[in-house]
Amino acid sequence: MTAIAAGYPAVVPVPFDPEVQAVLDEIAKNPQPALTRETLPREGVDRMFPDAVTVIAGRDIDAEDRVIPGPAGAPDLEITVFRPRRRDSHVLPAFVNIHGGGMIVGHRSWETSRVVDIVDEHQVVAVNVEYRLAPEDPFPAGVEDCYAAFTWVHEHAAELGVDPARIIVGGGSAGGGLTAAVALMARDRQGPRMAGQLLLCPMIDNTNTTVASRQYDGIGTWQRDMNLLAWSCVLGDDLAFSKDAPAYAAPTRAADVSGLPPAFIEVGEAEAFRDEDTEYALRIWATGGQAELHVWGGGAHGFDMYMPEAEITRAALAARSSWLRRIWQGAR
Repeated sequence: MTAIAAGYPAVVPVPFDPEVQAVLDEIAKNPQPALTRETLPREGVDRMFPDAVTVIAGRDIDAEDRVIPGPAGAPDLEITVFRPRRRDSHVLPAFVNIHGGGMIVGHRSWETSRVVDIVDEHQVVAVNVEYRLAPEDPFPAGVEDCYAAFTWVHEHAAELGVDPARIIVGGGSAGGGLTAAVALMARDRQGPRMAGQLLLCPMIDNTNTTVASRQYDGIGTWQRDMNLLAWSCVLGDDLAFSKDAPAYAAPTRAADVSGLPPAFIEVGEAEAFRDEDTEYALRIWATGGQAELHVWGGGAHGFDMYMPEAEITRAALAARSSWLRRIWQGAR
């Protein structure tokens, strides 16, 4: 199957929120060349955003970089552990973060601010995970790394001061897709059960056939050409856009989505992942599962990162915080 990016919407798009559009207009003033397999950034990506020490400055939070075992026969994994200094309890809930970037770019440091904000607000221990990227390490390398990190946190809960029954895994974009895959893997392998899965605009459908995927071709933040490149790198050209792709790569391919931990699914109304994410919630509900779905009007992909001061971002962060509190409280 061939999937093509034309560079313009094939279907009339839902308009962006005015605050979102204003930021997109500024981004458009400094266009960047399209990425290819050969030009994916690798050197210095960990220095593109403030490091952990800078982000936690002035907060009662400690950060520790660690190296933990990777999957069997694979390299070790780098993680960063964040802990509140003042603990109301010796045992705290935990949040495991998986960073975004289409599974082809990115570094855990890119999301340190998001992770630290969760630690600060909820007084939890957080683990920010580094995983292997495609195309150098295609599927299943990245998702196996993420599963190994989740199981390590569960197995080392006492050492970390974490309640193993209150571990939420989450991430945005590719991180959301990898989170959904880890939840499927934990169910199928009868591994540790996570308390909840925080899926922020998750990248879960490799086929690129939805209406939304055609509405945001050439516009917005994460555009169709990048999504096609990402799936090609992760799955290879033969499976990149196929319905035969593995479910642990593209969770929409899962035949069975029953028995999963409660999900929080957030997506922008004006982004390519809108339809695949809402459909995933519908499928979970059809099994009797829990999925709290938020579709934010006029939101572009990753609007909370690109437009942190927008009103929809403030609303989205409040909704996330509420869900996190409810899941951690309910898992006591």
